[in-house]
Amino acid sequence: MKENLKILIIFSVCIVMAFFLGSYTYLETKVRNHEDENENFLKEEKNISQKNGEKKVEEKKETIDTLEKAYEKSSRINFVLMGMEDIRSDTIIFISFDPKLKKVDMISIPRDTYIYRKGYEEAEQRKINAVYASHGASGVKKVVSYVLEGVPVHHYIMIDYEGVERIVDSVGGVEVTVPFHMKYKDPTAKPPLYIDIPEGKQTLNGKKSVEFLRYRKDNDGKSGYSDGDLGRVKAQQEFLRSFFDKVLSIKMPLAIKTSFDYVKTDVNLTEALNYGKSALAMGSEDFNFIILPGVGTYKKIKNKKLSYFIYDEPMVKEIIENIYGVEKKVLIE
Repeated sequence: MKENLKILIIFSVCIVMAFFLGSYTYLETKVRNHEDENENFLKEEKNISQKNGEKKVEEKKETIDTLEKAYEKSSRINFVLMGMEDIRSDTIIFISFDPKLKKVDMISIPRDTYIYRKGYEEAEQRKINAVYASHGASGVKKVVSYVLEGVPVHHYIMIDYEGVERIVDSVGGVEVTVPFHMKYKDPTAKPPLYIDIPEGKQTLNGKKSVEFLRYRKDNDGKSGYSDGDLGRVKAQQEFLRSFFDKVLSIKMPLAIKTSFDYVKTDVNLTEALNYGKSALAMGSEDFNFIILPGVGTYKKIKNKKLSYFIYDEPMVKEIIENIYGVEKKVLIE
């Protein structure tokens, strides 16, 4: 039973923490608008494929040349991870776990991602973070599948800021190098946000870790990461890898209890143990971090102008094909 606890700690705590990477991050690419009806969020759901790069020249295997075929043949298990702020999913990350290759691919989906839903005509309702309030976790799973080329989403995991704070404290904090003095306050945020972290290498407790992960810029709008969102992503990657290294190198039964006290999920204990056994030998280098490609822009809806993130469909398809190892068809003229 002690070994099972260790397995569950490794899997559950690492996955729970993963959602912080890439929150609020945007990558500038070509814009492609998208307006389809709510009923078409989820394409036909199937099971899923092996990661690109697994080659066996000594045996003949079926060519995987379409996503539909890849979903059907794959053994991947997919999750949507939600960091909750009140009734909104403040952070959304798609997590794809390959138990054969022992690899995890994570795609951060910006909370302002534009989604058209028939019957939801207000400007605020056109953002992906508004889906949970009206459709719950199952609705978020459908929308994420819709955005990501119909990829199956088997499970959801939800956690709030308090949960992250408690989990970090349960492992004794996380060591990071803070690149500059971070200072920011927003009493209207939920929960209220007050950030004050000095520059330098230090071990952050749970409260300071949440501040570090939520920081974008100072109140003057000028001070912050010199390379914008990319700088924040690098900082979050440092935090996440440091956290993974610590959890993967220690035995801490309290971490699992803390995780499940603050996490809501449809993953049952048996499933978690099975997934955890496959993940036992994983290290931080086995996690691949991706940000949904697209561009930030403004749209005016019913006389209200808001910022949205418009995702790039062709690039999204390419990312999913790479994750699932779909072989590209070569056209010969």
